[in-house]
Amino acid sequence: MKKIQSTCNLCALACNIDFYVDNGKIQKVSPTVDYPVNKGFCCIKGLNLDKQQTKIKARKSPLLRDENGEMREISWNKGFEVFAKKMTEIQAKYGKESVAYISTGQMTTEEMALLGHVGRNYMGMHGDGNTRLCMATSVVAHKQSFGFDAPPYTLNDAELSDTIILIGANPVIAHPVFWGRIRKNKDAKIITVDPRKSETAINSHMWVDIKPKSDLVLLYTLANVLIQNGWIDKKYIDEHTEGYEDFKNHVSKFTLDNVEEETGISKERVLELAEIIHNGKRVSFWWTMGVNQGYQAVRTAQSIINLALITGNIGRPGTGANSLTGQCNAMGSRAFSNTAGLYGGGDFDNPIRRKAVAEALEVDESVLATKPTLPYNVIIEKAIAGEIKGLWVICTNPRHSFTNNDEFKKAVENLDFLVVQDIYEDTHTAQLCDLYLPSVPAIKKEGVLINTERRLSKVNPVVPKEEGELSDFEIFLNIGKALGMGSLLENWKTPRDVFELLKKCSKGMPCDITGVTYEMLEGKNMEGSRGVQWPFKEGQVIEEDERRLYEDGNYYTPSKKAKFHFEDIAENPTETSKEFPYILNTGRGTVGQWHTQVRSREIEHNKIYRKESYVLMNPDLARELNINENERVNITSQNGNTNEFNVVYSENVKKDHIYAPMHYIETNSLTPSVYDPYSKEPSFKTVAVNIFKK
Repeated sequence: MKKIQSTCNLCALACNIDFYVDNGKIQKVSPTVDYPVNKGFCCIKGLNLDKQQTKIKARKSPLLRDENGEMREISWNKGFEVFAKKMTEIQAKYGKESVAYISTGQMTTEEMALLGHVGRNYMGMHGDGNTRLCMATSVVAHKQSFGFDAPPYTLNDAELSDTIILIGANPVIAHPVFWGRIRKNKDAKIITVDPRKSETAINSHMWVDIKPKSDLVLLYTLANVLIQNGWIDKKYIDEHTEGYEDFKNHVSKFTLDNVEEETGISKERVLELAEIIHNGKRVSFWWTMGVNQGYQAVRTAQSIINLALITGNIGRPGTGANSLTGQCNAMGSRAFSNTAGLYGGGDFDNPIRRKAVAEALEVDESVLATKPTLPYNVIIEKAIAGEIKGLWVICTNPRHSFTNNDEFKKAVENLDFLVVQDIYEDTHTAQLCDLYLPSVPAIKKEGVLINTERRLSKVNPVVPKEEGELSDFEIFLNIGKALGMGSLLENWKTPRDVFELLKKCSKGMPCDITGVTYEMLEGKNMEGSRGVQWPFKEGQVIEEDERRLYEDGNYYTPSKKAKFHFEDIAENPTETSKEFPYILNTGRGTVGQWHTQVRSREIEHNKIYRKESYVLMNPDLARELNINENERVNITSQNGNTNEFNVVYSENVKKDHIYAPMHYIETNSLTPSVYDPYSKEPSFKTVAVNIFKK
């Protein structure tokens, strides 16, 4: 029996898994014992990756909708020919930017890069990723504050902290392996800031039960209290930051006198929290979607960064303002997909970067995309308006996952041509397409994922593809050939070729990976691979395999100092009213659930989630509305949509709140078309609703 080490392609921890394979079949799945991320532990999702060999029967050929509306099987060559013909005809009729793609954070880095080369460079189309739905806020916050999208931490910092503050994060459910590392730290005080008594809040020492989307007021008030009491690191501020005096003046408006009215947290509690931060020697702040998915999300993320900066809790073991990523390769998407920036980072209009990337790719600068992509929401809006007529959806399910998701249905109705490329042909989005391109799951792929702590991990093919099956990489390559890219694909023939190109593009950038090789990531030696965090430059030697950034106090800004960013509180677009008196909060349901639940179906022997959509409701509210447990009710939101949910009683939601897992299509039908002004990330988490008995 052969053991093959590979990487889980679900959440952003990118745990490593040992697959035991015999005669081309996975016989056993076991967490890699000494991998720095998961250290021999794995959640239920990773432990069931072997189900991909039985639950996903990849098609050997595409499907095309005929004149009667029926999907008919066609050859791969015909599929590539139809794609190229239809998309180029639309561009000829309506202009280059009349076609676009929506991609994912769940492909390999090499696949993302090749897609960017075909779609953005050659076709000249806009193309955004569903990373926009989860990590765009952190990207913008990092770039503005640190000078580059460079989260500072290693996961090991959770084991080294004496104070762990989780804001809008529920790792017990969303990042269970990370929560396991927190639990190893027996000396840390754990504080969770969340409007719901989440699974993480239940297991914390302190729950700060904040009003939804009042985080910014709380965090500015905390900063003011720390400053007024002198509980700050003045030396660090002076030597390593800029804009502090303006920040100090700004937060002086946020006093303890009105904090309870704004946030629901008493001034005594806020003062207690400030004292805990002050008394901590190694304080780490961690946030995820509860912060990222908001209408003023970038400034909220930066208010967390600002707290770390003023207290000197960054660049040292057990500290940091630390953004937990959602998807397995969102970091690869952020740095190497050719969407928001050039490969390896840098602006599209920066002549120095354009020259460097063109030389690395061995192409003329005119080949490179000239500007950032339109963001996800604008692509959908332009499709609804009839300005985008062709759409290519790759490895994602926006009919389900997009905010106010009926808007995506409207977009499809106005398209001339919808292509869906996926491992499942029955997703809500695939059911709407004109051309379906079937790909294989990750157990049959090769490439690199970059996790939440900047660690590159190798995805190795565990079982062979069957004749006729193609990976996403092979589909992109063949589409490029059908489009007539010719010599522009010469250096893009294999994932290994593309990785070498990306290494060259990264040279001299904060995410420099010129010293990383496939051999290092494959674990050819007896000890196996431990992955490599970027930056890792050519000639560099790994002395520690868990490395944090900014230990020398230098950032990636021109001044090498971190910048304070802040602004006044924006009006809440999801306030309750007489018509919509309750707040719907959304988030993850169970450890086994993932995104739109198509992957969750692979774990059939574990009854890990309810089949029907449901909301958690406080029993007091249920009695007031005369609603029985498990009764199905109608919920109407501010966006005008109504959907049915079962009611599940829970004391862990406040009386005027309800909570629904995001994994049901009914949930995101209710969420609002509201976006952060800087990141354009949707404000998924809260919306005002009303509840009606059926």
